[in-house]
Amino acid sequence: MQLNPYGEYAVLLAASLANDWPEDRAGIDARTREFGMTMAFPEAPGDHTETRRVIDQWLAVVDAQDPDERARLLNVLMKRATAYPRLVDHDNEGWHLHYRDEDQTMPHVLRAVISVGTALHLTTRGMHRLGRCAASLTPGDPCANVVVDVTRNGRQRYCSVRCANRDAVRRHRARAV
Repeated sequence: MQLNPYGEYAVLLAASLANDWPEDRAGIDARTREFGMTMAFPEAPGDHTETRRVIDQWLAVVDAQDPDERARLLNVLMKRATAYPRLVDHDNEGWHLHYRDEDQTMPHVLRAVISVGTALHLTTRGMHRLGRCAASLTPGDPCANVVVDVTRNGRQRYCSVRCANRDAVRRHRARAV
């Protein structure tokens, strides 16, 4: 996977996995391909469960309200990854940077890619540009999706137009009462 300077694709992959968890390892593998990861992962027992653990650890970063706590949690994830960045040239993609050593398991690679990508995203775009859908702030709202703000103005608060509209209708009705 090639990380752009903002870490956008890695963070969007993590959000996609968090918001719609695949039912098996093949689903995770397919999702990584959708987000541009072309190298195969060697299969290992527990890949599905361990990758879920990586996503749950990443969600603690998402849910951290304080930038210092968010950075601390993200540093812990990056420390656990212990993959050295290296230049690779595979699949006719040209030379690019990977955060994975050869033959590492899926969870290990995803921990490295997602944590480094998140760090790049937050440090270049802003520590506030990752969180939960603003609709979830209303008690009883069913949405708890992750929002990765990749907008130019840095004001994306909802995971979808549907959630934004539902919240707007709710606010309108509250004013009308």
